[in-house]
Amino acid sequence: MATYVIGDIHNSIKKLDNMIKLISPTTKDQIIILGDIFDRGGAEPDPVGVYFRILGLNTNIKWIRGNHDQLLAEYIYSYYGTVQKKRSSLQPYRYNSFELMKDRFVEVDMLNLADLIMGLPLQLEIEIGSVKYLLAHAMTFDPTHGMQEETLYLEGIEEMQEYWEHGVKGYVSLVGHHDSSYQHSNPKGRYLDEESSSIWLNEQENVYMLDCGCGLPNGRLASICLENGERFYS
Repeated sequence: MATYVIGDIHNSIKKLDNMIKLISPTTKDQIIILGDIFDRGGAEPDPVGVYFRILGLNTNIKWIRGNHDQLLAEYIYSYYGTVQKKRSSLQPYRYNSFELMKDRFVEVDMLNLADLIMGLPLQLEIEIGSVKYLLAHAMTFDPTHGMQEETLYLEGIEEMQEYWEHGVKGYVSLVGHHDSSYQHSNPKGRYLDEESSSIWLNEQENVYMLDCGCGLPNGRLASICLENGERFYS
């Protein structure tokens, strides 16, 4: 069995489809998505396609809640919780996902999606061999210290540099949210492949950043296999 961790997808169906072809998961494998499957997506955003592609994968899927996923869910609740004649006065959703999905989903489907998103975990803890892993969208926390405020998992703290340098003692953390290009001048780590556009690993080798700008111009979707360290880019 292999465990593949995939970074932020951001409505990019072509990159997701290509990634699935690259990793070729079997029914025994596990895929963990680090959140933010929605919003943005470049010239051809397809939130519905991404959503159905994930649901249709014939393997063990775990999806961590990202801040963009939660933003979408909260807007869905707000929109459908407003009487129809007053919806036109609502502030439009700040990204493209809501309108793209509303054109294809009926109200109950949208609300079911929002319920699914809000039921997603903020952090996962898994163990492979003797290595303990923590996975969250923006920032991980020692699970023995109890749950933190959800915004910390979704967006991290204002000053993230200390976390990126030190991580969580006793664990290897994998996160998305912040584009790995932010680390281009950080001497406390290295890019595992192409400079400024690949997975970044800190000096202590206990924090991996997997957001490589997917959904933005020239961005890439990244994935890593935890069992052997193999990396994939789409």
